[in-house]
Amino acid sequence: MKICCLFNTPSLYREAIYKEIDRAYDCDWYFEDTDNKLAVFDVSKLQRVQVLHASQVGPFYRVKGLVGLIRRKEYTHYLMMGHTRNLSSLALLICLRLFYRKKRTYLWTHGYYGNESFLERVWKNLTLKAADGILLYSNYAKGLMLKAGFPAEKLFVIHNSLNYKRQLEIRQNIEALNLYQEHFGNENKNIVFIGRLIKDKKFHLLLEAISMLNSHGLYYNVTFIGDGEERERMERMVKETGIDQQVWFYGACYDEQTNANLIYNADLCVSPGKIGLTAIHVLMFGCPAITCDDFTMPAPEFEAISEGKTGAFFKADDSKSLAETISHWFSTHQDDREHVRQACYHEIDTQWTPEFQMEVIKSAFQ
Repeated sequence: MKICCLFNTPSLYREAIYKEIDRAYDCDWYFEDTDNKLAVFDVSKLQRVQVLHASQVGPFYRVKGLVGLIRRKEYTHYLMMGHTRNLSSLALLICLRLFYRKKRTYLWTHGYYGNESFLERVWKNLTLKAADGILLYSNYAKGLMLKAGFPAEKLFVIHNSLNYKRQLEIRQNIEALNLYQEHFGNENKNIVFIGRLIKDKKFHLLLEAISMLNSHGLYYNVTFIGDGEERERMERMVKETGIDQQVWFYGACYDEQTNANLIYNADLCVSPGKIGLTAIHVLMFGCPAITCDDFTMPAPEFEAISEGKTGAFFKADDSKSLAETISHWFSTHQDDREHVRQACYHEIDTQWTPEFQMEVIKSAFQ
């Protein structure tokens, strides 16, 4: 078995799983030279790597040399991203389907979001139906695709992962600290967010919710670990609403031990827009999470949140609903912080690790 791995970017958060794949199989890796502003890892850590040039074609793009890989006789399996805007990967899939049936193709993709128009779904199906197997980020997407008539044996839920081994080492030696009590000078519960401060996270909803809770005599501290385009606007809003003594803009931090301490010692994470990998990060260190109930967004990690156990959901774009969800969480989880922490650990340890993902890949290849 020789694997042709075709991916757009060597994203840093995927380093662990890519290296696991590289150790398990005889792989050739191909990445695109597009800059999507994601942190990347050193690809020299993989067996054999080539970078292919990508160029824009209207709303789509093509990758030079990608279709030519069909002529490489040694490749038995093609593992690739399922980006529907990539005309070259679509052409490769169709040619393999029509003329090289013994070669197996696998897409690693979001699948259906659930909000596609009729034309969007028709176009997406050109790619999805040409593959022999589809590795999906979520059971939510699998359910939508089963309803659309995709065979169950073709669908595999692979989830996502971070640097689990490194984070586990930290978690096993972590300890309780009084860092929030020392910073804020009070014993209020602390809400945390870690990640980029960008518009689609809708932080204004959280700040509005905190102000609403204050008016009902419920006071919580909020710590933002990260930086980004929204920070200045958020700082202005904090001052205007008079909650500046309750909000700590910690700033960006790239030291995982420090981040782990901040997460572990917090009481709750809130991501008012899409939560994405933040859910995996905070649950890894035992912090439950609240996010919105709009599951059509490209943020499949919401599935790590189990209502009432590892977090909760509020009505999307509704700051009042968010305030009520925060209040309800703390009123119903007053004495079970360690129980919640263990539930968070269990969720990540069993379904959101490179080891879990490798088992899914091996099952798909069989």
